[in-house]
Amino acid sequence: MSSDEKPVENAVRQKLTEALKPQFLDIINEGYMHNMPKENESYFKVIIVSTAFENVKRLQKHQLVHQAIQEEIDNKIHALSIVAKTPAEWEASQDVGKSPPCQGGAGL
Repeated sequence: MSSDEKPVENAVRQKLTEALKPQFLDIINEGYMHNMPKENESYFKVIIVSTAFENVKRLQKHQLVHQAIQEEIDNKIHALSIVAKTPAEWEASQDVGKSPPCQGGAGL
């Protein structure tokens, strides 16, 4: 899929880059884990490393990401996993964990 065919991913990338000036940013479309076609852009994992997260608690890091991409969260993204680290945290561990399997709308 070309970048032109990824409007949500591109918008998320642009907004996070502008708002948080990341040293590292990876946006992973996890739709395949939810029995969705590749072109579906509603399940994402964002891995972001930024100095904007210095001296910020984990919840606040997630809030900063949400603020930057609120329009996409409100209108296009169904599920979002966030790994937000400072450069020092990233240097210490690049472990981003494994996303949980789809629950199929059945909950826990």
